[in-house]
Amino acid sequence: MNYDVNWAKEQENQRRWLAENGMYSEAEEHSSCGVGLVVSVDGKASRKVVENGINALKAVWHRGAVDADGKTGDGAGIHVQIPVKFFYDQIERTGHKPRMDELIAIGQVFLPREDFGAQEHCRTIVETEVLRMGYYIYGWRQVPVNVECLGEKANATRPEIEQILISNSKGVDEETFERELYVIRRRIEKAAAEAQISGVYICSLSCRSIIYKGMMLAEQVAEFYPDLLDERFESAFAIYHQRYSTNTFPQWWLAQPFRMLAHNGEINTLKGNVNWMKSHEIRMASAAFGDLAEDIKPIISNGSSDSAALDSVFEVLVRAGRKAPMAKTMLVPESWSNQAVELPQSWRDMYSYCNSVMEPWDGPAALAMTDGR
Repeated sequence: MNYDVNWAKEQENQRRWLAENGMYSEAEEHSSCGVGLVVSVDGKASRKVVENGINALKAVWHRGAVDADGKTGDGAGIHVQIPVKFFYDQIERTGHKPRMDELIAIGQVFLPREDFGAQEHCRTIVETEVLRMGYYIYGWRQVPVNVECLGEKANATRPEIEQILISNSKGVDEETFERELYVIRRRIEKAAAEAQISGVYICSLSCRSIIYKGMMLAEQVAEFYPDLLDERFESAFAIYHQRYSTNTFPQWWLAQPFRMLAHNGEINTLKGNVNWMKSHEIRMASAAFGDLAEDIKPIISNGSSDSAALDSVFEVLVRAGRKAPMAKTMLVPESWSNQAVELPQSWRDMYSYCNSVMEPWDGPAALAMTDGR
């Protein structure tokens, strides 16, 4: 292997720049779990961010569990911004011509692979809820996949993976579009449950970002999803995750990242948090959701892992209008009550307020979160 001097210098310069700007300390460098993120500090989308995210994900392969077949993992995935140029081209293949400034939304959907009747029923449910909210559907796209790289168990439980392409035909602003897409997704989930259809799961339904994940190893993600290797796939961030299952059995839908976060660790207060959320739902109200508030309950779905449950609560807070950093602070505050901890009084007042409206989700945790911006 040839040693690239220029690459080494570039890495050293980047490390120095990060240290000078308070984002890196050699004293804090130690082994971490299979979760992380790559971001563009100038906020501009680029192909390099996606490529670095894929390579970073591959680098944490050792943090995930591997089945006896040597190819089935507990789960891995990557969360990136929607590459608009890529999906405009996909929409044009359906016979439509979107405006270059038009907001579009993409739904990444797992469907039951072997039950064609259930598949069609799921598509009908999805389409019904999108149209009910007043949006136009460009069509469906079957996501290209390479099943040869999967392990036997992963392939045996593999869902049908499709994308629904949606137009912002109502012309609403991005925030409203995202909030109504969230309501659409919750309605779909409830309708599928009422129809007793198993195997349907929406990885993401957003006008900002998209998630590619599954029950695989870190190095298999980009190989399984050729979309990620397309040069048009650009993003300003990439959140990646390699799962090591601790409190739930490995399943395709429990692979991470989830819709807003990737988490490694253990939420030790999970049962209490879930029970408190059930009690909060009784009096939950939001000007943002208005009469639609009942459509998003229950906030936490049955069978959710600790990470999925935390993601669900974080998501509803953001969709209700909380800024993402504040939502994170409410859910996972730092240790602040100990008098030995030196904090400004204004910070203590803020944490005291958060503690009065939301019980902390406590436990060892590494979290990478985004609202898709």
